[in-house]
Amino acid sequence: MISAHTRQRCAGFTLIELIVVMAIIGLLLSIALPRYMHSIDRGKEQVRAQNLAVMRDAIDKYYGDNGVYPETLDVLVTRRYLRSIPLDPVNGDDKWAVVASPDETKPGVYDIVPASSPQASASDAAVGDGR
Repeated sequence: MISAHTRQRCAGFTLIELIVVMAIIGLLLSIALPRYMHSIDRGKEQVRAQNLAVMRDAIDKYYGDNGVYPETLDVLVTRRYLRSIPLDPVNGDDKWAVVASPDETKPGVYDIVPASSPQASASDAAVGDGR
């Protein structure tokens, strides 16, 4: 017959069992967490690329309709080519580097790059929010 002391002892986990379970959970998290963080960064970069494509498309449509490049990015918003200037998800702000046209007879916003990108500092881009 099992005594009350033995029944009470079988009811819980030992400290060693808890430590082993915590070590296994820690090992699994150390494998999964870097992959998860990397996927978040990749997602932000993909959203940034999509935002750039949408703004470049709006610039091209503006040029096609008006024959000139927009003076600022705000012109695209006021003329309803864009609803608003999208945020850069990598930096968390709406600052974009505006690239002037290589043809000096056509002033305005020719292209746009992220303000933090190497192309922004290497080119003749005016860094700002494009306004």
